[in-house]
Amino acid sequence: MRSIQRRLSLGLVSVLLIIGLVLAQISLWLFEVGLQRYLESGLRNDSELLLVAIVRGPNGLQLDEHRLSPGYQRPYSGHYFRIDFDGGHWRSRSLWDLELPQPEQPGLHADLKLEKSRQSLLVLHSEYRKFGQKISITVAQDYSPVKASFALVQRIGLALGLAGLILILVLQRMTVRRALRPLDTAREQIQQLQQGQRSQLDEQVPLELEPLVAQINHLLAHTEDSLKRSRNALGNLGHALKTPLAVLLSLAEGQKLEAHPQLRATLREQLTQIQQRLERELNRARLSGDALPGVRFEADVELPGLFSTLRMVHGEHLELNNHVTPGLVLPWDREDILEMLGNLLDNACKWADSSVCLCITQEENGFCLLIDDDGPGIPVERREDVLGRGNRLDEQVTGHGLGLGIVKDIVESWGGRIQLLESPLGGLQVRIDLPERQALSQSPV
Repeated sequence: MRSIQRRLSLGLVSVLLIIGLVLAQISLWLFEVGLQRYLESGLRNDSELLLVAIVRGPNGLQLDEHRLSPGYQRPYSGHYFRIDFDGGHWRSRSLWDLELPQPEQPGLHADLKLEKSRQSLLVLHSEYRKFGQKISITVAQDYSPVKASFALVQRIGLALGLAGLILILVLQRMTVRRALRPLDTAREQIQQLQQGQRSQLDEQVPLELEPLVAQINHLLAHTEDSLKRSRNALGNLGHALKTPLAVLLSLAEGQKLEAHPQLRATLREQLTQIQQRLERELNRARLSGDALPGVRFEADVELPGLFSTLRMVHGEHLELNNHVTPGLVLPWDREDILEMLGNLLDNACKWADSSVCLCITQEENGFCLLIDDDGPGIPVERREDVLGRGNRLDEQVTGHGLGLGIVKDIVESWGGRIQLLESPLGGLQVRIDLPERQALSQSPV
């Protein structure tokens, strides 16, 4: 979820920055144009007052200085003028020894510099006719203080804009987090589903998520129903075949086949293997029960039932020892662990004389499972054959090895290792090393 929030935040920041910069530039430009138009009206009024101050004298045109603004008399006051006519020109005393920039075209001109000073001028150049003569009047005002104030407004506006952007981002993050909260809840429920802590997702979700949740729940219900039907069909098939198998076995032991000892032995062996496989699959279906898919294997909960089943199958004469740390939880699917341990312990019980021991320990880099028995064991030269792909000792030497091929496939799918060793009890020791498996990672928000 954090990646989604990050992308949304980056997208919103980009959009806000672009729009904010465009709007800020347009706003500042409009503000400056409006300010210049306001100042232009004042300059035009000054230009017209200067035009009124031009009078006819004995020697031609004269400028009535009594009508001039005091700002034109003080040097570098920031208010300047220059009047040009056919007989000469007049300059304001405020210019002192400087020359006022003369625009080529009438109208308002900004950002003209007054030489030898730091003043930036806003200049209005106008042309008139008075007393039959063409008169050009140029008035100027120091624009620097206005630009400084304008720059201050820009900085304040930028600070306010950044503060507003940060506030919008905070509100946006809160809004997005609140909007994505149902997705976080759904993700947590899916994780609980994978861990076997629930069978369906809650249907009380926003309208946008209802189709997704409905489809997932439908798929879960369909999968669970299919598993139940398969388990029931397997049980029904097994029970249906038990009676015909018993009849065939009794016929194989009957007197009618005494004249054919080889056929009798072959038939008895094949029927026995079918019966063993059938019992194994029925035991597996009984052990798996109705657990939710993805349930982790809790030793304290599962092992007593597994040992009880083994005692019922193999008799109470066997001593089944359980050396497992209390509260140990293996982070793998319950049914896979039950199938693996069921195969190994069932095999050990078949060949043990009196004792079978299960030991599960958690090590630094994973888990170690040891299954020991005090039976005859397996010769060293035959152990590689038992663990070879597709080889099973029950097809070569009757007894040890039933189900080891399936166990090996499960262990290798988890990245583990299985070994056949000498047991301290005198029989066979099956050692399984499983690497550490991290819990399902949660997507950060």
